[in-house]
Amino acid sequence: MTAESVTPPPRLPLDWIAASLRRERTRAGLSLSELAKRAGIAKSTLSQLEAASGNPSMETIWALAVALGVPFSALVEPPAPAVRVIRAGEGPAVYSEQSSYLATLLSASPPGARRDIYTVALEPGTVRDSDPHIPGTVEHIVVSVGRVEAGPRGESVELGPGDYMAYRGDVPHAYEALEPGTKFVLIMQHV
Repeated sequence: MTAESVTPPPRLPLDWIAASLRRERTRAGLSLSELAKRAGIAKSTLSQLEAASGNPSMETIWALAVALGVPFSALVEPPAPAVRVIRAGEGPAVYSEQSSYLATLLSASPPGARRDIYTVALEPGTVRDSDPHIPGTVEHIVVSVGRVEAGPRGESVELGPGDYMAYRGDVPHAYEALEPGTKFVLIMQHV
């Protein structure tokens, strides 16, 4: 599977994202202009997102989350029911425009615990470069299928099925699949 063959998931639930953006921007006391500037996106793009229109990429949502100082999941996760089951292939998923990388949020950090859990599908041929997340972020990876090279720039490690790795997520880091069909669980821990 190449970057072109990753089928984008159904459109993200823009009403959740819009409400989350407005809530977090208001909480942070930022204007549309200031948040757009901090995130490095056009004010018109942010305005469209808060109006629940457009089709934001993973990179745009990450940039907004970092600018707001909140985990990515705070902007994309819907309100959770009392019992929640996410079947394989379901759940709020976002894809990268820059690489063959698809992340599905399994669980956002509940109050008092700051961690998010994702399943990630990654294919060879492209590298998913990730900018630093909010300060204090630690990423944990457990590979389920295939092989991946992951970690901070200059300190990446090759991992196979069953391998676990933890590293700082508040520095530039990357993921690269070394085999087709590579999948891993990514846990983002926020302090």
